Amino acid sequence: MFQGASGKLNILNAWCPHMGADLALGDVKGDSLVCKFHAWSWGGDGVCNAIPYAKTIPPRARTKSWPTCEENNLLFVWNDPEGHAPSPDVAIPRVAQCFDQQNWSDWSIVKWKIENNCRELVDNVADFAHFASVHQMRDMKYFANIFEGHRATQIMVGVSDSVGAGEAITTVATYYGPAYQLTHMFGKMGGYPVESILLNTHTPISPSAFEIRFGVMVKKFPGMTDQACAAMIQQYVDLTAKGFGEDVQIWHNKVRIDNPLLCDGDGPIVLNRKWYEQFYTDVAKLSADVNKRRTSEIDLGLRDKPPMRHAFDASG
Repeated sequence: MFQGASGKLNILNAWCPHMGADLALGDVKGDSLVCKFHAWSWGGDGVCNAIPYAKTIPPRARTKSWPTCEENNLLFVWNDPEGHAPSPDVAIPRVAQCFDQQNWSDWSIVKWKIENNCRELVDNVADFAHFASVHQMRDMKYFANIFEGHRATQIMVGVSDSVGAGEAITTVATYYGPAYQLTHMFGKMGGYPVESILLNTHTPISPSAFEIRFGVMVKKFPGMTDQACAAMIQQYVDLTAKGFGEDVQIWHNKVRIDNPLLCDGDGPIVLNRKWYEQFYTDVAKLSADVNKRRTSEIDLGLRDKPPMRHAFDASG
C-alpha cells in the first residue's frame, strides 16, 4: 500500500513482476511507487510508467491493483478473483458517529492473529448457545438473524455479567460482506447509559489462519469532566475487548467441523453457513435466490421486540 502525492491510497501486488522484489521496500515518487531493486516505477493502476535504463516499456509490464475505499476512518480493499468491480449495493455504509468527535470517542482497536479458518469467526452470527457459556450472558430474552444479500445481521437482547456487570444490553450486529461487521450496542455501566459501536474486521492469511481487528467507539458521557469521561470510556473499551477476547481463546483452540452435530437450541448455524458460502462461489454458480431475505427468531419472552433491521442501514 502506498499514498501518492494526490493523497490517494493505492494497493498493489507485493512482488515486482520484473524480478520479484518486495515493492514495500521501494520509494514513493509523485503518484508512483519505485522498486528498490531496479527502479521500475509503478502507478497506482498497476501499470509500469518508467524504467530508467530502458528505451521502451514492455507492454506486459503491469501488476495487479486492487480497488480501495476510505470510509468511517478506515481503508477497505475490494478483492474479487474474477475481476468484477464492486456494485453500488455493496458500498460500505457511512457511520455518522465516526465523524462526531464532540460526542463520540475515536476507534480503539486491538489486533490478533488467529490460527484457524476464518469461518469459525463468522459462525458467531448465528451461534445463540455460546453467549451464555462464553460471555456470561443470562436471562436471554431475544435472539434473531436476518440474512439478505451480502448482509447478515444478529439482534440480541439479554443481561450481560461480562460487559454490562449484570445490566441488560441490546445489540444489532451486521456483517457487510464476508469480513466487515458493525455492531450498535446499548446498555449500562455503573448506572450510566452506554451507547457504543463495535468494529470486527478480519483478513484471511491462509486456509488455517486469519488476522482480526476489533474496535470500539463509545458515546461520551454528558456532564462529566474530560478526564472522568476518558477514564469511563477506557474502562468500557477494556471490558468489551476482554469479552471479545473470550471468543479469541476458543478460536485458538478448536478445529473446523464442516458437518457439526447440532441441536434445536444452537441457532440457525446451517442457514448462516449457507449465506457465507456465496463469498467462496463463482458468481455464475450462485443461486437465483441469493438475495432473498431469510429470518430466524428465538423469542424467550421479550415484551417489545426490537425492529428487524440491519445495523446502520435504514433500508433494513
